[in-house]
Amino acid sequence: MADRFRITLGQLNPTVGDLAGNAALAREAWQAGKEAGADLVALPEMFITGYNAQDLVMKRAFQLDVMTHIEALAADCADGPALAIGAPWAEGTALYNAYLILKGGKIASRSLKYNLPNETVFDEVRIFDAGPLGGPYSVGNTRIGSPICEDAWHPDVAETLEETGAEFLLVPNGSPYYRNKMETRMNVMVARVIETGLPLIYLNMIGGQDDQVFDGASFALNPGGQLAMQLPAFERQITHVDLERGPEGWRVVQQDLAHLPDAWEQDYRVMVLGLRDYMHKTGFKKVLLGLSGGIDSAIVATIAVDALGADNVRCVMLPSEYTSQDSLDDAEAVAKALGCRYDYVPISEGRGAITNTLAPLFEGHEPGLTEENIQSRLRGLLLMAMSNKFGEMLLTTGNKSEVAVGYATIYGDMSGGYNPIKDMYKTRVFETCRWRNANHRDWMMGPKGEMIPDRIITKPPTAELREDQKDSDSLPDYPVLDAILDILVDQNGSIEDCVAAGFERDIAKKVEHLIYISEYKRFQSAPGPRLTKGAFWLDRRYPIVNRWRDPS
Repeated sequence: MADRFRITLGQLNPTVGDLAGNAALAREAWQAGKEAGADLVALPEMFITGYNAQDLVMKRAFQLDVMTHIEALAADCADGPALAIGAPWAEGTALYNAYLILKGGKIASRSLKYNLPNETVFDEVRIFDAGPLGGPYSVGNTRIGSPICEDAWHPDVAETLEETGAEFLLVPNGSPYYRNKMETRMNVMVARVIETGLPLIYLNMIGGQDDQVFDGASFALNPGGQLAMQLPAFERQITHVDLERGPEGWRVVQQDLAHLPDAWEQDYRVMVLGLRDYMHKTGFKKVLLGLSGGIDSAIVATIAVDALGADNVRCVMLPSEYTSQDSLDDAEAVAKALGCRYDYVPISEGRGAITNTLAPLFEGHEPGLTEENIQSRLRGLLLMAMSNKFGEMLLTTGNKSEVAVGYATIYGDMSGGYNPIKDMYKTRVFETCRWRNANHRDWMMGPKGEMIPDRIITKPPTAELREDQKDSDSLPDYPVLDAILDILVDQNGSIEDCVAAGFERDIAKKVEHLIYISEYKRFQSAPGPRLTKGAFWLDRRYPIVNRWRDPS
């Protein structure tokens, strides 16, 4: 009986729908495993399709194409280690989330996901059928249990695998990031190890897919919960993990442990990687954005340069008569520090033409919000024209606080294809700017040093759509607003919860009202990377037409 078992892990970045490209990544990992003398090469959940592929996997033509690529993989990888890869698996009218073991030129065995997640960003109950509680599969004379992602978050599958002879657990995952999830995952997997007494290898993918970013950070645990292997977060890795058999069974051979970044760095890297992959996977190479001299556009410009490089970022200042000299100076300073292109496009002439065109219709009506929004929509029109002309994707720059309460102009500053800070509250934007000014990492394509002048961080936020305008004219101060939003949105709490936390009932009711009446704007807003479990899109799904309000 063999006393050593080597697994090659592919912590890689698949693209949804790119079956040929994902298969090529699988072959690369398999070849590395073959050269290293691996017994098994393992890839994450649903790797061949990319994850989260949503309703695409229900399309019959797609399923057939998947099997064509799987069969070709099996044939190509016949002479060497077994290959474990996640894929949809159709049997009759049923469709499963499966983990396929390819050996000897064929599909030798398969595990079917039993616990289907049906919360936050996951709709697997609607898409897949639940597989049975199954046993382990064999590679050589070693029996391996593979609870698929959600299966490892519950005790039943792991316990069944242990009871039916599994010697260790290999958990393939498509587990997207949210803040503090790395610690949550670790705690849950330690529980599985303690319950079963088996070593556990947790394999996660990396990369951005729409709003979700997969953070990797794969690891291995020995019985008792000892951490034996830790891969870096967010980084592509093909690595080899050895297990040795002793008197008490298999144990993962101890490796050097990668350092995991803190929460501020994790969030920032998610925004950078999310934008970078969104661009790469949709075929765009360059972006542009309106650079106002405010903090939100400054951090988005910085994220864009860190993701794509300064040569691929265009910043545009579109001033009106309400744009202060400070804003003009601050926007130029950001663009200069980042080293990206900076265009100056005044809107006064265009705004005058629109005002004259509408004057006969608006006669007798006092100027107000309509005229403010015309400025924002004119900027959106000009930026979209540049996007069309130059083939550069427009980034929108609204933070989560604004997105939550609708403090943004639809078809104006909400115009764009992607929003890197969509799930970051304003108060956290301030601190993120300070973090980026003080920190630089090798994965950032932008320069070191202060990218965002301190004045941008400390001056009162304003949309500059009228004289002496401040955000606080229309909204509670951001520390109050964000704390109420955290209760109502992220915690799905009530008005009474807000009052219990020390906030005035009338202010909490106003914020709740703004959240509900802004649903139609969010429905039409650009996607952005998910940082929390309360992100707008799949995490929180409310009707657009909704007349209910908390009666408390």
